[in-house]
Amino acid sequence: MTPSNFIKTIITDDLKSGKVNKVVTRFPPEPNGYLHIGHAKAIWVNFALADEFGGKTHLRFDDTNPAKEDDEYVRAIEEDVKWLGYEWEGKYFASDYFDFMYEKAELLINKGLAYVDDQTADQIRETRGTLTEPGTNSPYRDRSVEENLELFRQMRDGKFGNGEKVLRAKVDMGSPNINMRDPVIYRIAHLEHHNTGNKWCIYPMYTYAHPLEDAYEKITHSLCTVEFEDQRPFYDWVIRECEVDAEPHQYEYGRLNVAQTLTSKRKLKLLVDENIVDGWDDPRMPTISGLRRRGYTPEALRSFVYETGISKSQGIIDLQMLDHFVREDLKLKVPRTMGVLRPLKVVITNYPEGQVEMLDAENNPENEEMGVRQIPFSREIYIEQDDFMEVPPPKYHRLYPGNEVRLKHAYFIKCNDFIKDEDGNIVEIHCTYDIETKSGSDFNARKVKGTIHWVEASQAVPAEFRLYEPLIKAEDEELVEETAGGTDEIPEKTFLDSINPNSLEIVHGFVEPGLKDTAAFDRYQFFRHGYFSADPKYTMPGDPVFNLVVSMKSSFKLPKA
Repeated sequence: MTPSNFIKTIITDDLKSGKVNKVVTRFPPEPNGYLHIGHAKAIWVNFALADEFGGKTHLRFDDTNPAKEDDEYVRAIEEDVKWLGYEWEGKYFASDYFDFMYEKAELLINKGLAYVDDQTADQIRETRGTLTEPGTNSPYRDRSVEENLELFRQMRDGKFGNGEKVLRAKVDMGSPNINMRDPVIYRIAHLEHHNTGNKWCIYPMYTYAHPLEDAYEKITHSLCTVEFEDQRPFYDWVIRECEVDAEPHQYEYGRLNVAQTLTSKRKLKLLVDENIVDGWDDPRMPTISGLRRRGYTPEALRSFVYETGISKSQGIIDLQMLDHFVREDLKLKVPRTMGVLRPLKVVITNYPEGQVEMLDAENNPENEEMGVRQIPFSREIYIEQDDFMEVPPPKYHRLYPGNEVRLKHAYFIKCNDFIKDEDGNIVEIHCTYDIETKSGSDFNARKVKGTIHWVEASQAVPAEFRLYEPLIKAEDEELVEETAGGTDEIPEKTFLDSINPNSLEIVHGFVEPGLKDTAAFDRYQFFRHGYFSADPKYTMPGDPVFNLVVSMKSSFKLPKA
């Protein structure tokens, strides 16, 4: 189900009036990169609305630009859509309709509504006009139908080089909508296409191809984001003048913009090409594959986009909202265990040497069905470095000389001494434990204010932990806002200067022995740290690598309805 929204109202009215009999939507990505978090909303909007009304959704690849497209991206897009939990009814490629589009282009020429232009791209741009001034007619605008047909067929047959000629729609150079000022609908590109090979050397522009694809597939509701609103008059012009059988309609909704999250495919590709990130699925990337590798769940992403709703408004969504839904989804699903990220050895001097006892620990106190595990405890354990201070500040309730704390699932321990290395770093803590304070023993003779986690030293499993911050610096938030509409106008140098140098921190510590056989995508909540997921690329048998999904605490709260 989708929340109440204006598109749902339109569909309801269309079905009631008989304007449409069955809802058909489409998700039409261009296979020139990996899908990002913004696409997650587009997928949900199209699939959820169609499903709600008993309709169907097509997966269509808008592959009209052979310079940037690749089968790798096609496979990745399919995987992402399936992972999010959606199944398409029909997989299509815009390139399957190239013959149909070509026929309609000749129809426009025969109707006197398209012409071949010899101007360069710069000349066309310069004569297009501005938002306040009309454009200037091309000197080739009044070519005869016969000449235009002959030239267009020569373009198709490879008689001209790249950029020598284009085919333009003949609409209105004085239109207040700059998109209606004779837009280019075909250009020459002598490039091999991933689907059609070398059959074509002319390719349709997206704004021309898109409405024809919708018509060919008999799409009833063509749903896209608001930056395409100004393109709708040309969409309708193409549908009308190309005399197609179906009459699809375009409707626009607000795109998903997330704080400190870049969604320009060109900029994301630059990060990959410059080896700034570890591929398209780097856990810092806002791609769906990156979110999946990091440990986000499809359920959390669906809840997130549902909460953002469907409206015309454009705003920046707090990244913490997504983290909130990840926590909500994982809190009852994953075991809660202990991992020490920055280890400091503790020797319990009054505990018998050579003895190891097994302690009971609940796997998830909020989900009793997950049961209990046993963890080892002995004379030597590891705790976090920041759980000890030689000279603590006020209200510090963890370990320091003379203080007592509870070890989670174990005993009270009291710090008596510590050892420093020659550089003055604390390398070992000496403590004593109180056997009467064992967890679960109902001991209540005295209270302690601090509880810390730990891992038994002899059986601890070495682990790598990868900790993340947003890829874009918080102070460069305007970069995200400027690229929120999909523009790539930000200079590359400015963009690269905005990369957060602290976006990835790698630390090495230990986890409980029960995590030795951790497999890719296994998720855990590490006590006091957060939710982690085993990295599918670097986790090896007996050698886990954990990605931080989200930290434990957040001040974020959902707005009241």
